[in-house]
Amino acid sequence: MAKLQTTPRADDNQMEALKTYGGYIVTAILVALAGYFGWTYWQMHHARVDTVAADQYADIQQLNNEVTLAAQNPDLEAEAQQQLASNQEQLNTDIDTLVSAHGDTIYAWQALLVKARHQADAEDFAGASATLKQASAIDLQDAGLQAITQLRYAQAQLADGKADAALETLSQKLPSTFEASKQELLGDVHLAKGDKSAASQAYNNAWELLRDRQENRAVLAVKLESLGIAAEPIEGPESLVNTSPAAISSLAAPNEAAATDIDAAATAEATGGAPVEPIS
Repeated sequence: MAKLQTTPRADDNQMEALKTYGGYIVTAILVALAGYFGWTYWQMHHARVDTVAADQYADIQQLNNEVTLAAQNPDLEAEAQQQLASNQEQLNTDIDTLVSAHGDTIYAWQALLVKARHQADAEDFAGASATLKQASAIDLQDAGLQAITQLRYAQAQLADGKADAALETLSQKLPSTFEASKQELLGDVHLAKGDKSAASQAYNNAWELLRDRQENRAVLAVKLESLGIAAEPIEGPESLVNTSPAAISSLAAPNEAAATDIDAAATAEATGGAPVEPIS
């Protein structure tokens, strides 16, 4: 068997090649290792950040439940009222702290919607508008969540008496899943501006979209009837259209913008079933 013969010149060529390309090879390895460890650190760091934000939001949600429950009691004694006021102040502080530290997360978005809900309950619609505008600036890369924010932002603007601003907010394109809610809210805006014809058209658009989904919305039926339009019943598993007036007397009046309900099914789909605070 023939043996491979190496010469001093061949060895010199190999050494030169190693000197020439060895540095590149080592650099490539170091870059690869740096990328790997950098990516690992980034994942671990963001996992820790998400855990902290999640824990903070869990505390906010618990305090929010306490505030909401206490606020529904009309017979609170003086001491309980003071505690409620203190809890409300603490809730706002906790929300601001979370948003300040983790403002680009889903937890910040949810916390801001909690804050907007309480502002709307207190009829601070200007404050709710500002809070929802802040929430809309969070880039969650989710069209559904963005749609929820825009609809509630428009609701707050309208409730604050800024119908033109609400109309501009609603001019943005939303996913088709939210079109029925958008059309209903457009009807509210047009009605507030005194344009009953445009309001009727928007309400009808919303009703027909709901018909395609076999979904009834009692408040929308009332709004149509207030404009002299008989809402043709929608065949569905749980029809609310033919509910007696007494049974729905507690529902909001047609011209109360804050009462427009956001499509619950679409909200659940957009958030993976996670609870989201409504604006009203």
